[in-house]
Amino acid sequence: MRFQLLGPLSIADGQNVVVLQPSKPTSLLAALLAHPNTVVATGYLLRALWDDEQPATARAALQTCVLRLRRIFSKYGIADSAIEAVPGGYRMPADAATLDLVRFRELVKESRESEDSETELYRLKEALALWQGPLLANVSSQMLHRDEVPRLTEERLRALERACDIELAMGRCRQVLVELWEAARTHPGHERFSEQLIEALYRTGRQGEAFAEYRRVKTRLKEELGVDPGPSLQRLELSILRGEDLGPTVADRTPALPAGSAAVSVEALADGGEAGVSVSRAPSLTSAAPAKAAGGRVPAQAAAPSPASAASVPSAAPRAPVRAARPAPVSCFTGRVPDGEAIGEWLTSKRDAAPALVVVSGAPGVGKTALALQTAHRIRGAFPGGCLVLPLVRPDGSGVTTDEATEALASLREDADGSSGEARGRSLLVLDDALSADQVRPLLPAAEGSAVLVTSRRGLAGLVATHGGLVHRLGTLCPEESRQLLVSTLGEERVAAEPAAADRLASLCGHFPLGLRIAAARLLTRPGLRIADCAEWIAGDVPGRLALTDDPRMSVPNVLDGALGRLEPRLAEAFVRVAGGRSDAGQEHGQPDAAVPSGLRPVSAHPPGVTEEMLEQLADAGLLEDGPPGPYRMHELLRRYARRSAGEPDDRELPEGHPG
Repeated sequence: MRFQLLGPLSIADGQNVVVLQPSKPTSLLAALLAHPNTVVATGYLLRALWDDEQPATARAALQTCVLRLRRIFSKYGIADSAIEAVPGGYRMPADAATLDLVRFRELVKESRESEDSETELYRLKEALALWQGPLLANVSSQMLHRDEVPRLTEERLRALERACDIELAMGRCRQVLVELWEAARTHPGHERFSEQLIEALYRTGRQGEAFAEYRRVKTRLKEELGVDPGPSLQRLELSILRGEDLGPTVADRTPALPAGSAAVSVEALADGGEAGVSVSRAPSLTSAAPAKAAGGRVPAQAAAPSPASAASVPSAAPRAPVRAARPAPVSCFTGRVPDGEAIGEWLTSKRDAAPALVVVSGAPGVGKTALALQTAHRIRGAFPGGCLVLPLVRPDGSGVTTDEATEALASLREDADGSSGEARGRSLLVLDDALSADQVRPLLPAAEGSAVLVTSRRGLAGLVATHGGLVHRLGTLCPEESRQLLVSTLGEERVAAEPAAADRLASLCGHFPLGLRIAAARLLTRPGLRIADCAEWIAGDVPGRLALTDDPRMSVPNVLDGALGRLEPRLAEAFVRVAGGRSDAGQEHGQPDAAVPSGLRPVSAHPPGVTEEMLEQLADAGLLEDGPPGPYRMHELLRRYARRSAGEPDDRELPEGHPG
């Protein structure tokens, strides 16, 4: 058994977690666990239970609460000795195996003692992953929320600040942006997070956003406290205004990809989501190597070391290996029946010498990987030579080379049947998140009747032109499929209790599976939260609030940041300009921009500074739909993301009930 204090107070046994209901025993347990292995005075416990309004029988009631807590423990096989009565109060012994707070502190201590920055960062990330949502959300004690929650939160913030410092110093500015956005907004009084966010934006070439963020912080400090930003922020502002080099970082360099590709970092989504990939293009101001402490450890506050000449410095960390896997069914997969059947029919019916090829393309977060994995698992019996899934980016974010992919596939085949790596009989290969046709061509199987299913944001027209095949463009879910996805995750009873709110939530998510899963996860961790309240909260900042704080990969802004990061800067700027323009087509139909019922808003045929070639490239990247001879169109969720990234106000909701 394990107590979980860093989030809703709960008791875990392996994968089973019981969240305790708000009660006096729950408050008592929280007060004891907040001070593990320490005698907690009776007076402190009385205040935790009743604050300053203690009844005359408070001490007797405290003993009753201890007895009730021990009865709760007995239900879960926890010994009575878990609470020790000692002179002056009570004590709960705990170690890293029985209490997450103790484990968190041990990992933070280990990080400080690490000899290199990679190990330190790994320990800090492991420690931060123990935090599972709002602290003590199910504990009603006002005193604990007033005194203990800020103290424990400060421990987390110090660890998060240090982890972000290390990532900034190592040149991983884009990867840390999602954490910094969340931290700076959630803890506006913690000025260091704002400083780190501004630095990360500037280092990734987003000077306008960096300066806008500085102005926001400065305005808040003036209006709320009547003070100016600190010296560090003021120096950073001056550097931005002058366009100065902030100093070098350790660029997170990766091997070269095929011509025309870029080094990438992966944000693989949970539960069958697709892999969003962000480019690691370091602007000139971040491309040099900094001084490091002995053992390769980045000194604290070393995010802006002294300037040095630009150099291509490989990362000191060992790269994660590429691994192929067998396809598994996707958790809570719903809908996509016609799509899956069409893909499965194409892959299984073609039996000539050339491999059957299907490319599933579409916008980021639309569920390409989920559909591919579910389809591959369903039809795997038609391929006696086996079925393998291979991501075309590694977990550390670098692109997969032909040699790495071949080795990974051969290794899994040898483990399965002891062969030399050549598949026996027709096989199915799923290549996930391809960056280019050049990545795919060398991996096409040679066995007659074999098949390849590729997911990519691009249509990979060059691959289809040389090898034939089917390109399946995947759209968002229809309203009924979105409702079913919420039912499969939240339960039919909860959705049936608020059908209109569930429909509004799906509409706010743009009927994107990624957004729906994020919203559902938020509701699952807050069983008392109404769907309507969740939808209202998300509506205040779409898509910024479609993100989970404990997993940066589950974030709509982060995935879309990665999609833009793959593009040349001029195309990323064109995307923002397209999103900011008004719809000629919408006005022709007499409708305002947000009222186009399809959820795909037509865009101006010629936004200022955007050529038709740029529009074609944006469409190929999955950020626009259709194109000549009809109009280009943009998903409303992507438009809102672009306007939010540009700092433009946008308080409109997505059109209700659009079919996507």
